[in-house]
Amino acid sequence: MPTHPGARGTARPATTSPHPATSNAPLILSGAGVVLPTGIVRGGRVIVDGTKITGAAPDNAQVLDVTGHWLVPGFVDLHNHGGGGASFTSGTVDDVLKGIHTHRLHGTTTLVASTVTGEMDFLTHRAGLLSELAEQGDLAGIHFEGPFISPCRKGAHSEALLREPDPADVRKLVDAARGSAKMVTLATELPGGLDSVRLLVEHGVIAAIGHTDASYEQTVEAIDAGATVATHLFNAMPQLGHREPGPIAALLEDERVTVELINDGTHLHPASLELAFHHARADRVALITDAMDAAGFGDGRYMLGPLEVEVSEGVARLVEGGSIAGSTLTLDRAFKRSVTVDRLPVEDVVAAISANPAKLLGSYDEIGSLEPGKYADLVLLDADFDLKGVMRRGTWVVEPQLG
Repeated sequence: MPTHPGARGTARPATTSPHPATSNAPLILSGAGVVLPTGIVRGGRVIVDGTKITGAAPDNAQVLDVTGHWLVPGFVDLHNHGGGGASFTSGTVDDVLKGIHTHRLHGTTTLVASTVTGEMDFLTHRAGLLSELAEQGDLAGIHFEGPFISPCRKGAHSEALLREPDPADVRKLVDAARGSAKMVTLATELPGGLDSVRLLVEHGVIAAIGHTDASYEQTVEAIDAGATVATHLFNAMPQLGHREPGPIAALLEDERVTVELINDGTHLHPASLELAFHHARADRVALITDAMDAAGFGDGRYMLGPLEVEVSEGVARLVEGGSIAGSTLTLDRAFKRSVTVDRLPVEDVVAAISANPAKLLGSYDEIGSLEPGKYADLVLLDADFDLKGVMRRGTWVVEPQLG
């Protein structure tokens, strides 16, 4: 927990008001630029009835004019360690719920909780706690980042607690998650790495390559074994070389791989982001936060697993060694930066921040786009791409701010 809280603001949560959006009646959101899988509909509308989006407006539907705004699907974060001063890696159930709510205020309506390297007994216990929240629908699942990673590329993980990816140990974590394990990050070049990839694929869990010192050839081998995600591409892995292209080239070129990107202005140079979108194209990119406790909260001292982190001016670094230790990013900021700074097309950003991660989770039939029959998870943005409203399952988490 922080030694002193920051004063960074967040979008206001829903409150009671005479606004028609607070009614339980069916609602028509009308006049926005609606981003659909088929393209942008100008002056479009989204109809919400109960928890779902519907294709036809009931007779008793109320109308909310959101002309001049954007309506996009709720954001889906595959890689997140906490927020609001609360940790998914070590906090109580209430802490985890606080962190989830913090990110919902910033548009993330679906979230996978990520762990960090720890003792196996601690991680299996942690998996049990997080799986309960997944079973009741608060989380979309669990991502184990560590301990099966390279000491050469450990980043903000305790080297003393790292271990090789023995399939038996990997299986322990998957079993402890009781069906809620969604992804495991591995340094697949380590002994047991490829067998662990195959085990994860067999159990329907995403095998992600990350915190790795693998060569190009070793990375290709891991992809062929079934790995399908690059954990925060470019970060915690060898960089591109003209004679030794390393994992980045292998991950970018393979159509089977989705690459995570942290677009906070700290983890990646804009040219690196452009390179990834150019080579992987928008349908193979997943924008993530890799957030830690300080996201949506403020500067100060925090713990990330057993390691102490100093957050200064929104950048998290280990107190000892100075390595970047996750981010303080929220996905509304990643969305705005991607469109306004990196000049990416809005529909490409929507694919990377909603549709693609939903597809990886196997949930695209329920979330990830604004199509009839799916959950009414949506984000309202103004013309400058600032967040002005968040709806989850048909209920406003952040009421529309249209003034």
